Amino acid sequence: MKLKLVPASQGWRWVRQGLSTFRRQPLALAGLFFMYITTISLASLIPLVGNVLALALLPAATLGLMAATREADRGHFPMPSILISAFRAGRQRARAMALLGLIYAVSFLLVLGATALLDGGTFARFYLMGGAVTREIVESPAFQQAAWLAMGLYLPLSLLFWHAPALVHWYEVPPVKSLFFSVVACFRNFSAMLVFALAWMGIFTGVGIALTLLSVLIGQPGLIGTLMLPTLLLLAAVFFCSIWFTFQDCFEVQDSPDPGNA
Repeated sequence: MKLKLVPASQGWRWVRQGLSTFRRQPLALAGLFFMYITTISLASLIPLVGNVLALALLPAATLGLMAATREADRGHFPMPSILISAFRAGRQRARAMALLGLIYAVSFLLVLGATALLDGGTFARFYLMGGAVTREIVESPAFQQAAWLAMGLYLPLSLLFWHAPALVHWYEVPPVKSLFFSVVACFRNFSAMLVFALAWMGIFTGVGIALTLLSVLIGQPGLIGTLMLPTLLLLAAVFFCSIWFTFQDCFEVQDSPDPGNA
């Protein structure tokens, strides 16, 4: 396995590839994304361990969406069973993916624990247990500092896990090594990853502004509330489609099995 370096323009190409692939199989890929969301949501409802389980399932579930995108990109129809690809590839790889999920869950909980040092755990409790958050809490300096800290710490965490599920699943890289290779690939291709991130931020922001203007122009201010959530969810599905292409272009595999084998 060899790291490939790509130009900054590749970041925009990844976005376009995600959009193009989604257009080929919109119902299948959107349906799989909603299954992904539903699975994570249901797991979080399990008493005591639900939130930890949901976090631990994220790498495997993300891998399933990447596998679905690969199938669609190759002209195949991704079946629902592809979402559990991580646990259908043999005991060794399933165990490695489970360990990767556990590392992710523990790391994310440590991030939330760090925010508790600033606001006494308010932000962490809201994230893990939900519930109503008053305007006073949101506007409090401690809560805002905790939210910013969470965002700041989650960025390097996301880079560690960006390519890791695919490396573990398709190329049998040990979980800890996959984190190292993932973050190195992201930093070595920082310009492309930055363009990719900025492009998606622009798309989400632009769509939000367009929906707001539309609701104002037609005199239906409540329309934005009706359209915003499903629209953002569809955009999120396309975003997850584009993740596969960031991985495909960052690594060159030599003398290894076809990465398409689930």
